[in-house]
Amino acid sequence: MISLQEPNLPSLAGRYRRQDPQVSALFGGHPSREEDWRQRAEWLDRESPLRADRQRVTEALKAYQAKLTVHPAAQRSLELLAQPDTLVVVGGQQAGLFGGALLIYYKALTVIQTARYAERLLGRPVVPVFWIAGEDHDFEEANHVHVQTADGQVGRIRIERPEGSRLAVSRTLLSPADWESAVAELEAALPDTEFKPGVLNRLREHTADSPTLSLAFARLIAEWFGPEGLVLLDADDPALRAAEGPMFRELIGRNDELERALAQGERAVTGLGLPLQAETAPGSANLFLHHEEGRLLLHKDNGLFVDRRGHVSLAYEDMLALTEDAPDQLSTNALTRPLMQDYLFPVLAAVLGPSELAYWGILGQAFETFGLRIPLLVPRQSFAYLEHTISKLLAKFSLTVEEALTEWEARKAKWLSDQDQWDLHGRFQTAREQFLALYAPVIETVSSLQPDLAKLSQSNRDKILEQITYLETRSVDALSKRHEASLRQWDRIRSSLKPGGKDQERVYGTLHFWNKYGPDWLAAWKDVPFDVSGGFRLADG
Repeated sequence: MISLQEPNLPSLAGRYRRQDPQVSALFGGHPSREEDWRQRAEWLDRESPLRADRQRVTEALKAYQAKLTVHPAAQRSLELLAQPDTLVVVGGQQAGLFGGALLIYYKALTVIQTARYAERLLGRPVVPVFWIAGEDHDFEEANHVHVQTADGQVGRIRIERPEGSRLAVSRTLLSPADWESAVAELEAALPDTEFKPGVLNRLREHTADSPTLSLAFARLIAEWFGPEGLVLLDADDPALRAAEGPMFRELIGRNDELERALAQGERAVTGLGLPLQAETAPGSANLFLHHEEGRLLLHKDNGLFVDRRGHVSLAYEDMLALTEDAPDQLSTNALTRPLMQDYLFPVLAAVLGPSELAYWGILGQAFETFGLRIPLLVPRQSFAYLEHTISKLLAKFSLTVEEALTEWEARKAKWLSDQDQWDLHGRFQTAREQFLALYAPVIETVSSLQPDLAKLSQSNRDKILEQITYLETRSVDALSKRHEASLRQWDRIRSSLKPGGKDQERVYGTLHFWNKYGPDWLAAWKDVPFDVSGGFRLADG
């Protein structure tokens, strides 16, 4: 496993990974320091009364796992979770169609590896938990996956959102026709491989009863990582929401304190010269309400909790009543979800992507306001997967992976220029210069003969230059066609490692490589060395 050069950007996540003391101070600890793991575990042991009832949470998770393929290792994790000395490593993501992008797979892998690392370090059980943000209502973020098609292009497979209000993804019902259409579209896009029939069969089995997108996603993640003991939850699970009622009551009752704490956190981040990932809005309750009109963001207005579209107006007492009678109507946002997560579980560490780390940077005071402390934050591991065929092409063109990721266009242009034994650019440039030198006296002569011929002569000169440029373009095209096969190989390098100029892990779905290389490809990741500080590494196929 080779580390790849990362841009030395002054982002919060980048400075955190490099153990910048000012940024680490925002969170109170760093995963690279073994003593911080022990101190976090000791604090969790002392403060256990602040959390939700462990047995109630465990029973809710067991009921949810029953909807998935429950592997013995995951079942064992659930049993451990009920024990008072068990700690948790958690990481999460919104669902993604057919497993979503590679970064989701890498995040689940990091959660599992972090739990194993902590278990060895502390000598006590640590359970990996994957938090599916099924309460999110942005269906368009979850409804697609990208694969590389047979012709080497990036294909986008999507499932349409049903008509109606923008409900949470876990409350958006999909029909058998919706699922079959998406699978059929995928089948047409995926290249034919020996693994393709099995992949499609598994997807059809997971979607045969027309589940929500979140549940279908959970079934696939459970298939991939259940044998590693990963426990899954859906944040919109009613049984889990019932256990969250007391924390919702705190978030509502002390909402003004929460708002002040978040503002203080924002000042701490901007004071370090760092931008905010998303600035909080004055008067925001940082809570949502599930409503027939959709998932509504709540704001405070003269003692009432309202949404901007005028659908609801709830008094303080009405909100508190929901925490007792209908907690499943309430929902956290990106800033209150971490607090709820820490209330539900003894969270030893949370696995976060770069944007999430930036969000969490403002949360230190909010955690303290509610008698909590930020857990250790482990950056999600990031990889560029190098296929064997691409590795051979890199060798052919004497190209490193770093150059392919950061200098591909320039390197490709230089390679093509090196194939130009005629020095086309130089010859055409010389022709232009010689023509201009020869033509300049002509312009001068005709202009002195008749002044109004000056404009005509200049126009004539420009047309001749245009023809020279046109011939040069055609000549370069001819050169490209002569090396068309090699240029397609250059494009294959790009489409594999940085499709569309974007990070591979943010474009291609895990599904793409599962179809191409089969289940052994999935299994091989479990032996990848763990880096507690994250980083960007090369995974060689």
